[in-house]
Amino acid sequence: MQAHVTASATLTGFRRALLPLVSGAAGVLAFAPLGWYPVVIAVLAVLFHGWLSVTPRRAFVQGGLFGIGFFGAGISWVYVSVHTYGHVAAPVSALVAALFILIMSIFPALLGYLLRRYLPSTGWGVLAGTLPAGWVITEWLRGWLFTGFPWLNIGASQVDGPLAAWLPVLGEYGVGWLAALSAGLLLALLHGRRRITSLALLVAIWAGGYLLGRVDWVQPRGEPLTVSLVQGNVAQEQKWLPENMEGTLALYAELTFAGPAVDLVVWPETAIPAFYHEVDEGYLPVIEARLAQRHTSLLTGIPVLDRENWDYYNAVLALNGEQTFYFKQHLVAFGEYLPLRWLIGDALDALAVPNADFTPGKPGQPLLHAAGYPVGTSICFEVAFGRLIAAALPEAALLVNVSNDGWFGNSLAPHQHLEIARVRALETGRPLLRATNTGISAIIDHRGGITVRSPQFSQAVVTGSVLPMQGSTPFVRFGNWPVLGIAWMCLLLPVIARNAVTKQSPDA
Repeated sequence: MQAHVTASATLTGFRRALLPLVSGAAGVLAFAPLGWYPVVIAVLAVLFHGWLSVTPRRAFVQGGLFGIGFFGAGISWVYVSVHTYGHVAAPVSALVAALFILIMSIFPALLGYLLRRYLPSTGWGVLAGTLPAGWVITEWLRGWLFTGFPWLNIGASQVDGPLAAWLPVLGEYGVGWLAALSAGLLLALLHGRRRITSLALLVAIWAGGYLLGRVDWVQPRGEPLTVSLVQGNVAQEQKWLPENMEGTLALYAELTFAGPAVDLVVWPETAIPAFYHEVDEGYLPVIEARLAQRHTSLLTGIPVLDRENWDYYNAVLALNGEQTFYFKQHLVAFGEYLPLRWLIGDALDALAVPNADFTPGKPGQPLLHAAGYPVGTSICFEVAFGRLIAAALPEAALLVNVSNDGWFGNSLAPHQHLEIARVRALETGRPLLRATNTGISAIIDHRGGITVRSPQFSQAVVTGSVLPMQGSTPFVRFGNWPVLGIAWMCLLLPVIARNAVTKQSPDA
């Protein structure tokens, strides 16, 4: 009998653990490449429901399991980057990926614990106020602490849904809040709590998205530009070999000038796989001369060494009658620089990219100019940071993101990265050109729509047109502060009020 009870309890515990784990993994279906955007609202409703009737400790476990499923499925590509392209042994790569996933999972785990610890109520205010606000605050913290990792923010999953029209108004965190609020309101309907109010708010959120989709926050600035994005598809393991540099440079020149003349050409991140001063003196001047004959501007990724201070930068070079640079500001920890270098030593030297301890560029760099317009430039992971991209506005007429998604292999990451870029276009009301080494390269209009894209893992030249834009969206004007301010109030005021009531109670 005892054994039967123990087995039954074990089975029950397994089922309790399985639900948040599976629902977390299912949440990734809402993101690219599938883009089943309603799924994330359903899985958040499952998570919130599980938190309503458990202890703080159990809420911590459920939140952690949800995070393990969510990030375990969604950022499994970390293993690919570390093992396949970082040449780190499989067991160590698996350990690194697992630790990273566990760290990301702490955020929903702590949210569950703190909410149940300090707000044991399960009323309508918790479902419609505290839970959604808490979720958006944890996403913001995840995108800020320890240099930030704003990947798989649920707002990005809504880029093809009605809530996408809120992105120019509230930004990615605001849309994530609306998605989490929708989950809380659905639970309120199911639990019979203020059904009319809950239904009215749901209708307002989603119908508001349809109406906002008709609003033009920005205006055209001049005539359309013809653009080409050159995708060289140089294998990551071959990219940095010195004997391959000449062939790589010839390849990009050939692909660039094989087609008709355009206004702007963009090459990917580190398309020129050598320091600027190491490039043969007969290469860039020849490219500039040929571009001038076509009245074409070129933006290309290239590393730059400051030989005076011996700092080196991940940069974009503009060839536009003169040579100007953008230096990457937000570097990738353990990929482009090593935190605590003084403590860890030369561990980063094991990676495939030589000299992979870059110096960050300074904020407020002058915008690059190309094809007669100022350009908001970003490199790879920088496109995940909404405020960094918006800092180039309203001056910038278009956005350019260069990347090397070859690090991710045939994983979810290139699709997710493109989805994030689409969010930035919508938030800012600017077209975005995304040139990558192995794909996916794409031309994105100012409403986040993909007008043309490349296949992965093949040489390609993506050609199309973009319309430069002017003006500012509400998100560009106000940033994340309105959303974060209201979210913090929704999160903290109930706690403060509860503590005040507790202190006044005669039984306290």
